[in-house]
Amino acid sequence: AWSIERPPGDTAGCTFCHTSPEERCSTCHQRHQFNPAVARKSEQCKTCHWGKDHRDWEAYDISIHGTVYQVNKWDPTQFDMSKKLADADYVGPTCQYCHMRGGHHNVQRLSTVYTSMGMSNADRGAPLWKEKRDTWVSVCDDCHSPRFARENLQAMNEACKDAGLKYTETFKVAENLMLDGMGEPMPKDLAPDWSGQHIWSLKIGAYHEGAKYGGKKGESGEFRMSNCSDIERVCFESVGYWMTYIFKGMAHGSWNDATYCDGSFGMDRWLVKAKAASEQARRFTALEKKAGINWVPSEFWRKGDYLDQLSGMKIVKEFPGKTIFDLCPEPGWLDT
Repeated sequence: AWSIERPPGDTAGCTFCHTSPEERCSTCHQRHQFNPAVARKSEQCKTCHWGKDHRDWEAYDISIHGTVYQVNKWDPTQFDMSKKLADADYVGPTCQYCHMRGGHHNVQRLSTVYTSMGMSNADRGAPLWKEKRDTWVSVCDDCHSPRFARENLQAMNEACKDAGLKYTETFKVAENLMLDGMGEPMPKDLAPDWSGQHIWSLKIGAYHEGAKYGGKKGESGEFRMSNCSDIERVCFESVGYWMTYIFKGMAHGSWNDATYCDGSFGMDRWLVKAKAASEQARRFTALEKKAGINWVPSEFWRKGDYLDQLSGMKIVKEFPGKTIFDLCPEPGWLDT
């Protein structure tokens, strides 16, 4: 939702992939040429599967596996792309080798994508996760020992667990600031979110119920990328970007990416940033109270040329008193 609320020009990078290309054979096999050998190369995945919130290509490309591929991909004795995936004999794995093992086109089948693109703790104990993890080990087992694969899965668990602790703390700093009435600005002072509501962006479902978070019972906030307090944006980037870097890096064997390239080190930086923002807001509030200053947020938080282009403003203007949930109430409407 933090993406689709925006004007079409802002989301070219989203719609380029998340429209008909998702359903077309020619997206990977390339129109006119339609050569299976081309579709077996890792670069075919690069067009869509990269970026801050789904960092697949970067994680693979700078991993040990990606380096082996880049160094040897021109040598047909090392990577013979003329063979079907079922017969592939590579010196290192491509994206397709692991995710489409044997030529199977259900990419999710041999994937370890859990909830929220892996931003939750990787091993959540459910039977489905065990099944996927065992399948993962069976793929790694083509080149490595089962113990090696399971040790790397455990390492990923620990990295995700540490990241979860950092995010929880970052979130609590922002939450406590909002509950104490010191957020700058508060939801009521902002232009409406994508749905036409004024709800704290981090009020996610049933986890943060009550009027103090804004909205009615059962209503959920939505992550905002723009027109929100800096500390809310920090929380969004911490979980939407840096936790994803960590998970994707560990999952693809790109340990440097998981740590240095705005992975765990990035989360450290954002946690400090959230704490500093909270401290500053509390100090300003104390000074304003002592000086008798009643701070009122500027109007640019409520309206502006850019804000007029967002979906929430359109709903408020054209359908007063309504939200997107009133306008599209039938079950499953979001899926279509």
